[in-house]
Amino acid sequence: MRPRPTRSDLPHWIAFALLMALAAWLLVRAGAAMPYRWQWQRVPQYLFKTYQGHVYPGPLLNGLGVTLVVSAWAFVVALAAGLLAALLLLSGSRVGRGVARGYVELIRNTPLLVQLYLFYFVLAPILGIGRTLTGILTLGLFEGAFAAEVIRAGILAVPAGQREAAAGLGLTNWQAMRLVVLPQAARVVLPPLASLAISIVKHSAIISVIAIFDLANEARGIIADTFMTFELWLTVAAIYLGVTIILSLLASLLERRLARGTSR
Repeated sequence: MRPRPTRSDLPHWIAFALLMALAAWLLVRAGAAMPYRWQWQRVPQYLFKTYQGHVYPGPLLNGLGVTLVVSAWAFVVALAAGLLAALLLLSGSRVGRGVARGYVELIRNTPLLVQLYLFYFVLAPILGIGRTLTGILTLGLFEGAFAAEVIRAGILAVPAGQREAAAGLGLTNWQAMRLVVLPQAARVVLPPLASLAISIVKHSAIISVIAIFDLANEARGIIADTFMTFELWLTVAAIYLGVTIILSLLASLLERRLARGTSR
């Protein structure tokens, strides 16, 4: 039986509506205070175009597609890097723990922009990879350092008796981890990892500095041609907001489904 909706989320939606109203008021006041001619009527052509009765995505939607693809692959890299680092942090190898701890601390305590420049100008020429793959790897490895701590905490949340039972059945440490511990830890780490996906989408805007034609870079190019600075950046902000709200709702739904499954 599904639980009935409650009013616990109502204050959050009211606060969100009030914040949006305040932002709209400030926008109107700012436009009235400066000699700026708004040209909102020109914005739709950069979102989609029509030709002979067919609708085609404009540069902003094409850029959004690039952003989503880069973010999706970066999330895969973050999961792989985070899982490997978490396993090394929990391993019995002092070298493995040292390498994983060094990776986590180095990535978490240096700016993402600096890491992107180092990867693009130093490592990418050595490895012979393009700018898109550079952006994916940089984003993935950056978020993977945070995913490592999430996954490690999820593994430690599995009761020790589960490992002991697996050992009693004759499973090796790797088999116990793969077949017993990780499936149970997944239920714990999925909601935080969903939030990590949202963070990747937001941080993906930084890859525009290495000339990847994502949403932010497409907007920058249009602004250079049209000088519609406020209209374009506000549109881009609304697109990012829409994507992150959808992902937040999906993450909330996933968390509730997992909570219901655990309580049974």
